[in-house]
Amino acid sequence: MKTMDAETDRPQFDSLLPAARLDRRGFVTTLAAAGFALAVQPVQASTTIATDATGLSTGEAGIAVAGGTLPVYFARPAGGSKLPVVLVVQEIFGVHEHIRDVCRRLAHQGYLAVAPELFFRQGDPRTIENVAEILQSIVAKVPDAQVMADLDACAAWAAAAQGGDPDWLAITGFCWGGRITWLYAAHNPKLKSGVAWYGRLDGAPSENTPKHPIDVADALHAPVLGLYGGQDQGIPLSDVEMMKEALAKAGARSAIHVYADAPHAFHADYRPSYRKAEAEDGWKRLLDWFARQRS
Repeated sequence: MKTMDAETDRPQFDSLLPAARLDRRGFVTTLAAAGFALAVQPVQASTTIATDATGLSTGEAGIAVAGGTLPVYFARPAGGSKLPVVLVVQEIFGVHEHIRDVCRRLAHQGYLAVAPELFFRQGDPRTIENVAEILQSIVAKVPDAQVMADLDACAAWAAAAQGGDPDWLAITGFCWGGRITWLYAAHNPKLKSGVAWYGRLDGAPSENTPKHPIDVADALHAPVLGLYGGQDQGIPLSDVEMMKEALAKAGARSAIHVYADAPHAFHADYRPSYRKAEAEDGWKRLLDWFARQRS
């Protein structure tokens, strides 16, 4: 079965589908146990990282936004104040356990991490078994402008309600969220830093997605580090090179690092695409990139 990449409209996610199809009860049982999306079952338990919440304050909250209440997961050092804020943007699969774990990892580094459910108006991708259906019924219906406004609301909430520093805001995102990271860096003039993990860089414009990162390379308010895989079947290296050239032409402080042997989603430790060495190096680069903007 061929499925389509959320970011390139090319075949990409076959490796995410289970080799032996479980019945729906089996999927739901697995989801309840592991906290991951149905479309990416079974989870690669041997590589999945589980970060504990010792010394942290974690939880769920709701933020009033246009069209309803935006659910968010947050993690922060317990008892901290004026914490640097990082918005964590999901893949197409929603704010499942991997994204929450990323928030806890950041919290252990002293950040207030906030992961919003940016598809909440369109549906819950964690309950859908088929990637193509997630793309068609949910992702394609999400306007970029709506996402930018929701992220702004998260930044304001973090400062007002969770002890976040209103003067230091960063963003990181994976896959679909990687593209959003670039766009948000062009949207919010208060942003200090961004790290985009294998996010789509170019594509045909549409009503919901009128621009792509290549179109805003000369309009970034904050430096973005892009982390990409040289073996990514959905994001061609030609797009990566075009983005590098556009950033250089604009005199941007941003940079792109390519892991020559890594596929798409190499940071996703719960999936077969995970590459430990590249993921760990990318995480070190993220922490260093954020630290530079705080010094």
